[in-house]
Amino acid sequence: MRGSGPLNGELHVGGAKNSALKLMAASLLAEGSTRLVNVPDITDVAIMTELLEAMGVEIQRTGHSVDINVPDEIDPIAPYSLVERMRASIVVLGPLLARIGRARVAMPGGDDFGSRPIDMHLQGLEQLGARFSHEHGDINGEADRLVGAEVFLEFPSVGATENLLMASVLAEGVTIIENAAREPEITDLANFLSEMGGRIEGVGTSRLRIEGVDKLTPITYTVIPDRVEAATYLSALAVCGGQLRLEGARVDHMEMLLRKLEEMGMILEEDDSGLQARVLGRLKAVDVSTLPYPGLATDYKPFLVAALTVSDGAGMVTENIFAGRFRYIDELVRMGAEIRAEGRHAVVRGVKRLSGAPVRAHDIRAGAALVVAGLAADGETAISNAHHVDRGYEDLAGKLSSVGAQVSRT
Repeated sequence: MRGSGPLNGELHVGGAKNSALKLMAASLLAEGSTRLVNVPDITDVAIMTELLEAMGVEIQRTGHSVDINVPDEIDPIAPYSLVERMRASIVVLGPLLARIGRARVAMPGGDDFGSRPIDMHLQGLEQLGARFSHEHGDINGEADRLVGAEVFLEFPSVGATENLLMASVLAEGVTIIENAAREPEITDLANFLSEMGGRIEGVGTSRLRIEGVDKLTPITYTVIPDRVEAATYLSALAVCGGQLRLEGARVDHMEMLLRKLEEMGMILEEDDSGLQARVLGRLKAVDVSTLPYPGLATDYKPFLVAALTVSDGAGMVTENIFAGRFRYIDELVRMGAEIRAEGRHAVVRGVKRLSGAPVRAHDIRAGAALVVAGLAADGETAISNAHHVDRGYEDLAGKLSSVGAQVSRT
């Protein structure tokens, strides 16, 4: 890719990766055929498809719709060969224990940005009556029948909340999840389970009350738009200037991000079916601090750091979620960025232009951030390990080039 001038046009925001994967796992809770609409065509969805098919589930994809036919008998094994490729695979644990009382799931892999232990998942499920053992790199879980309990999460973990929510919806009695994560993807999962027949109260709050039912029913459901994809396009606009309309973007899912971009100087306006954004000149630097939702998502931070590298002034960036999520900074420095990082903090001092260079993507969002940086660089930028980007984006290069960016996939 090469440094690009103003971007102009409209981009459609696809279905949320972080929701679609969990809804696919949740489909295990109901025998029969569930249809998911607005599912992105990305590598992570393909991996989840392989994982469910390995359990005996039949899956058919047509465009952005996925039909998931769950049989009465499921093979409750999630093999290492698939789980190592995507951390989100761990969310099959809760549905399997709730539906058939057994699960064998390999310890998860996924993005390379620090330790993200699953202790909270296991401890919460144990409080519902599950028993776990570890053998040969696998987590073996058993439960005669899960029983409702009050679970307090030490941290509002998205994954732990999802696993507990899916497990408790078929548990006997009432489950209370205190300090639950509140992300839009959690709300999407709760709405999906409710439409299947689950009884869930407190959706969108930090206290979820789930009254277990005996059976769920398959449904057709539309996945929410991907707020992180929308944030990527807004960051590209931040460094290139111009005007974009993001069809399908949900302003109510990105309020803290949009507030930060407006503080930098971006002009934003919500319309009936999306968001209009304009950048008329060089944006100014701001401080950025990640927090659990409704705070600024850690997934947004790499894009904002890329935008700060060419902003006017200096900004302090603080990572409060994942300790190791600054590895991409070395790649930005190779491109001429002025960044000083220590521990959970980084100071980014903007320069007028970056310089194109060969760089390497360490994970999905870091790869997308390097794409954003490449649009603000003189000369050519080549990103290796670009397969990480494919895990979370459907034709990112094609979409950006359609609005004037000089980017291509080789």
